Amino acid sequence: MSKMTFILPGGTRKDVETKSGETILVVAHRAGIPIEGACEGAMACSTCHVIVDPAMYGRLPPPSADEEDMLDLAFGLTRTSRLGCQIVLSDALDGLTVALPESTRNLLRE
Repeated sequence: MSKMTFILPGGTRKDVETKSGETILVVAHRAGIPIEGACEGAMACSTCHVIVDPAMYGRLPPPSADEEDMLDLAFGLTRTSRLGCQIVLSDALDGLTVALPESTRNLLRE
């Protein structure tokens, strides 16, 4: 098992255990982290948008063109923004820290 840290809106940190092969979205849902994931990981929304710690961002594979298109819809986009449903955790990402944006944009509800 590995660990990762979520930084919630407002700054509260929550450390959670992860399993290799899980996505950040799956880990967040299991741990009660408030990531919506409206499309349930189908990469059809941006509600699982997370901001990856810049020190760890380079360890991730680059986002696909489809992920970049979805990220364009995300609220509070940053240089290290990614979709939590697209980051598959591994031992190489042990200690990963991601922050949740202050808000999300769910186009299905708007």
